[in-house]
Formats: sequence, structure tokens, C-alpha cells
Amino acid sequence: METLIFTLPVLGVVALIFVIWRSLWVIQQDAGTDLMIKISQNIYKGAMAFLKAEYKILGIFVASLAVLLAFKGHYESTSHSLVALSFVVGAVCSGFAGYHGMKIATYANVRTTQAARTSLGKALKVAFIGGSVMGMGVVGLGVLGLSALFLLYTHILGADWEITKVLNVLAGFSLGASSIAFFARVGGGIYTKAADVGADLVGKVEAGIPEDHPLNPATIADNVGDNVGDVAGMGADLFESYVGSIIGTMVLGAIFVPLPEFASYNNGLGAVLLPLVIAGVGILVSIIGTFFVNVKEGGSPQRALNIGEFGSAIIMVIAGYFVIQYMLPSEWLIDGRIYTSNGVFWAVIAGLLAGLGIGQITEFYTGTGTPPVKSIVRQSLTGDATNIIAGLGVGMMSTAIPIIMISAAILVSFHFAGLYGIAIAAVGMLANTGIQLAVDAYGPISDNAGGIAEMSKLPKEVRQRTDTLDAVGNTTAAIGKGFAIGSAALTAIALYAAYMQQANITSINISKPTVMVGLFVGAMLPFVFSAMSMSSVGRAAMAMIEEVRRQFREIPELTAALAVMKRNDGNTENLSEEDQKIFDAAQDKPEYDKCVEISTKASIKEMVLPGVLGVFVPILVGFIGGAEMLGGLLAGVTVSGVLMALFQSNAGGAWDNAKKMVEVGVEINGKKYGKGSDLHKATVVGDTVGDPFKDTSGPSLNILLKLMSVVALVIAPSIALDLDQTSNIFPQKESVEIGIAQVEVEENLIIFQEENEISSTPVTVSEDNAKTQLRMVAENRKVNDQN
Repeated sequence: METLIFTLPVLGVVALIFVIWRSLWVIQQDAGTDLMIKISQNIYKGAMAFLKAEYKILGIFVASLAVLLAFKGHYESTSHSLVALSFVVGAVCSGFAGYHGMKIATYANVRTTQAARTSLGKALKVAFIGGSVMGMGVVGLGVLGLSALFLLYTHILGADWEITKVLNVLAGFSLGASSIAFFARVGGGIYTKAADVGADLVGKVEAGIPEDHPLNPATIADNVGDNVGDVAGMGADLFESYVGSIIGTMVLGAIFVPLPEFASYNNGLGAVLLPLVIAGVGILVSIIGTFFVNVKEGGSPQRALNIGEFGSAIIMVIAGYFVIQYMLPSEWLIDGRIYTSNGVFWAVIAGLLAGLGIGQITEFYTGTGTPPVKSIVRQSLTGDATNIIAGLGVGMMSTAIPIIMISAAILVSFHFAGLYGIAIAAVGMLANTGIQLAVDAYGPISDNAGGIAEMSKLPKEVRQRTDTLDAVGNTTAAIGKGFAIGSAALTAIALYAAYMQQANITSINISKPTVMVGLFVGAMLPFVFSAMSMSSVGRAAMAMIEEVRRQFREIPELTAALAVMKRNDGNTENLSEEDQKIFDAAQDKPEYDKCVEISTKASIKEMVLPGVLGVFVPILVGFIGGAEMLGGLLAGVTVSGVLMALFQSNAGGAWDNAKKMVEVGVEINGKKYGKGSDLHKATVVGDTVGDPFKDTSGPSLNILLKLMSVVALVIAPSIALDLDQTSNIFPQKESVEIGIAQVEVEENLIIFQEENEISSTPVTVSEDNAKTQLRMVAENRKVNDQN
């Protein structure tokens, strides 16, 4: 076991070596023409400007909260001021993963465009390897950070600490990751949707030009948004789920396999270290999976990505079985119930299957050409209103099967391994985060590549190849969002169970007024949070729209070029000599930097209040209402938040692909529709409504419910119930006297006392009628004695 503890950081280092190798490979690829490089540099500068502004604010937040955590930990016997160190390390790892992943993504986009000039297979390779830098960076930093801190606290600074104290201090790492992820998701979502709405509404609907057209002033900001929202934001989201599920499982592992009884078996830490070992093995499996992704010209990029993803999942199942058998005893007894290592394995399988299943259901409800998306297209024939109604209906219906899958995973994993099973199911779902995130990040890289091809006026076959990659990227992005929601649900439940353990809560009684209030307030928060984030997008988008309109109105060259496009119905390939001169004169006139600045300032300003809501509401409820009220709050926000996240993400994805179906061209009742038609305008409105759904408020809810659970876990030692306050079916000590017999219940053991004689007999007691059962046992004992 000592060797294993020292090996885990090495696996994290292996992932980072892979990241460096792949980063250098991407940088060495051909970046194309001077115009392509110029466009790419504009996107890169905009993305880095956003991160720089965001990290300045987050630096102040992290430093302030670290001081408070150090002060809190110093005065708690079950924690330590080093919880602040864990918090800072978690924040830095999350921030660096987002920074480096997004940096390489902005390098990869133009190189994907250049590769698409050669072949589809080469373009896929560049885009996917660019995405793998983000994926492997997240898992590498997660495993390295957690295992290094665990090693520090168990062998160096905290060598004399009990395991409970070590895990309380380690929980700060997850809080740091959650804090950065929350602001990255909210800020990035506001940025990307403010730019997207401006590019769509003013560019497509009003001016009649594509969103990626070089004359559209918001096009660079739109492409920057793809990176800050879907690369850095998604990376931070899954990084938080990844480390949160590991820490929650470690906390529960400390009691799942009793340490005293199995001290000689892996030092009694098998269940504690199991999630870290599974994550470490997942790094190696994800690296292997990346080599499965290849496609030939004319082949299917989606099939190539599926081979890598599902192939690595199969390998992970096989490796996971042997890891679990090695880490845990074959069977053990807790509270009269026998658990087995095989049961833990089935819990992992339940989580993995739920994750894959949710991804496939998400693809069904949001994929191009699927029945739900086709229904939105058909109902858009009658205008904007019916498009909105259809999209809302699809989004609501899409929650049913994923919730059933999550529920089934919870029941199956709990059946086989109790609360630890639910937590390890979340780890199983996230075991392949490296390749899952690589597939997710591939999407925005391909989207940017298409935009660069459009702005660079490359041949049609290049744009067709990038469009093929982009179409697959839209599907992978939707699947990624579904996967993130499913993992968020299980991770939140794992953290919730860990919170109950650390707060000495054995059960939550919803008939208590304080708990009921907590449930209602928790269920309300996702709605309030969604309203705040969508209002923020609306305000930022208004500023963007006004700026784009101003440029179209006040820059003469742009005004003249737009008039040329309208005269030619948007076709710029066969312009007259005079029109071509007018058109060429406008090429460098859009003021892209002003649109980038508007999105940056608006997103930084608007992300603060939702961030404060997520961090301080559980703190206020915990210290004012108590541990059980906070438990009710977490239950409410988890259930409501998962449903809202599924609804918003899937509705937005369906609206988006309905628009793309029309842009490619559709035939309804014998009539063809395409860009510029009334049907297209209706789907553009629906997509504009859905944009903040799927890219701002929906994905941010994943982090809200996890962040609140992590905050609760960190403050649990401060608000923990006294042991005599715990509301278990078996109180710590209870006596029932019947005649000459006395029945005592002490730590779930029924003890009979009579005339100074004590005997112990295990008795099964019904939860619904415990007292009646006890009384019956005592009466039977009295009758037997009389006989």
C-alpha cells in the first residue's frame, strides 16, 4: 500500500507528459496562410484577454476565502488550517487546466482548418489531439493534486492525523476546484452567448450575412466564446466533478471498510484510496483510447470518436474489476450487512452505463435529423411562437429517461454497496474523463476551424470538411453536456452522503419544519440562479447588438458592402468588378476588438453575484438553520437543479440543430427551405432563445449543486450534530422495561438484562415498527423465563 500511495502522483505526471507531447505536436502543424494566422491570433488574443481579466477577480476571491478557511480550520479539532492550502492548490490546478487547454485549442483551430485543405482524416486528427490536451490535463492535474496532498498529509505534515482529519483537510481541494469551475462556467457562458446572440440576430436576421462572415463585427468574439465557454468552461466543470466524486468517495470509504478490523489489509485504506486508483488507471486507459480515433477520407468522424470512447470504456471495465479485487477484501460485515468487492464492481458498472446511456439519450433529443429535432423544424413553419413551444416541449420530455437512468444507477449501486456504492458509481462514470473531455473539446475546435475557413474564403470543399467535423462536434457537445449533468447528479449525491457522515447526520426527517424549509429554498435556487444568468446574457447581448448595429450604420465601407450583399442575395462569388471593389474595401473595417471588449467586461461583471449565491447561501443556512436544514437545502437544490439542467441543455441543443438542419436545406411537404427563408428565421429565433439555455444557465447548474455540496462538506465539522442529537432509528442508548425483563438498544445491539445477568442476541428490527418488535422480544423472553 505504501508503494501504491507513492505511485499515484506518478500517474498524474504521466498524464502531464502526454499533455506536453501532444501540445508540441499541435504547435508543429502547419498554420496555413497569413490571413488564417491573423484570424487565429485575434481569437487567441481575445480568449487570453478574457482569462486574464477573469483570473484577476478570481485571484482576489481565492486569497480572501483561503484566509477564512485557514482561520476556520485552526479552531477545529477535526480539521486544520492547511485546508486553505488544499483550497488554493485545487483552485490553481483547475485554473491552469483551463488556461493551458484553451491555449492549445486556439492553436489547434487554425491548424485544423489547414489540415482540412488536405483531408478530412487529418483535420479530425488535429482537432481531436487538440482536445485531448484539455482532457488529459484535467485528469492529470486532478490525480496529481489530490494524491500529492494526501501523501503530504499522511506522511509529512499530518503524519499523526487520523484519516477523518486528513479527508476533512483534503476536501478543501474540491472547494477550490468548484469555485474556479463555477466562475469559469458562468463567466464563459455569459461571454459566449452575448457574442453569439449579437452575431446571429444582427448578422443573420437583420443584415443577412453568416455569423462567421468577416464583415460581421461579432464573429471574432463569437469564436472566442466557443473557447472560453465550451473548452475552458466544460473542462472546469468536469474537473470539479472528477475531484468531487473522488473526495466524496474517499470520505465514505473511511467507514465503508472498517479500519480496525481490516488494518492489516492494505493498511485499512483500500476503500479510501480505491477512487484515486481507479482515476489513475483511467488516465492510462484514456491515453490508450486516444490512439483508436482515426478516420479515412469519406469515413465517419462520429464512428471514429465512438470507437475511441467506447473502446476505452470496455478496457476500463476490465481493469476496474482487477483494481477493485486488489484494493478491497472479498467480503466484510457492517451493521449486520455483508458487502463484497464484487458488489462494489457492479456499482462502478452501474455508474459507467448510466453515463453512456444519458449521452445516447441526449444525442437522440438533440442530434441533427432525429425525430424530436425534426418536429421542431416542422412546427417552425407557422412562425417563431410554435418553434419556441416545440423546443420547450422537447426539452421537458428529454428529462424523463435520463432521470430514470440516474435513479436506476442509484438503486443498483446502493443495493450492492450502500452509500459508498453511489459514490463509487460517480467515479466509474468519470473514470474515462480524459477521453470524454477530449471528445467534448474537439467540438469547439472544429467550430472555430469552420469559422476560420469562412473568414479566409477557402474553397468549398474545405468548408464542407469543417462542416462535417462541426456537425459531429455539435452532437459531441450535446452528449458532453448530458454526461456532465449525469456525473454532476451522482457526484452531488456522493458529496451529500459524505456531508451527512461528517456532520453526524444519520437520516433526514422531512416532517421537521426546518428540513422542509431547506427543501423548498433549495428547490427554488436553480430557478433564481437561471434567471440571474439569463438576465445577465440578455443585458450583455443588448450591448453587443447595439455595437454591431452601430458599426454597420457608422462605418461607410461596411454599409456599402452590406448593400452589395443584399443586391446579390448574399452570393459573393460572382460579383461585378465594381461590387467586388466595394466588398474588398470593407474587409479590414469591422472593429472586432470592441465586440471582444464588450463581452469580456459584461461577463466579468455579471458572474460575481451568481458566484456569491453559490458559495454563501449554504454557509448562511448551515450556521443559522443548522446541519439538518442544510441537508434539506442540498436535497432540494440537487433534485431541482438536475431537472432544470437537463431541460435547458437539451432544449437549447434541439433548437440549435433545428436551425442547422434548415441551413443545410430541408424539404417539407414537397417544398424546399434553406438559409434566408421564413422557416430559417423562425429557427434562428429559437436558437437564440436556446443559446443561454444550453451554454450558460443549464451547464452552470451542474456546478451550482456540486459547489453547494462541497461548501457543506467543508463546513460540516463546524456545524456537526452532537452524537446524542442524531436521529437514527436506533438511538445511541434506549431502554424498554417490561416486567422483570429490560431491553436496551445500544449501537444497534439488543441487550437483555435480568437480575445482573447480561446476554446479547442479534435481532432484526423493522424500521417501520422498531419499538413494537423490541417489546415483542422482551415479552417472549419473559414468557420463556416463566416457563
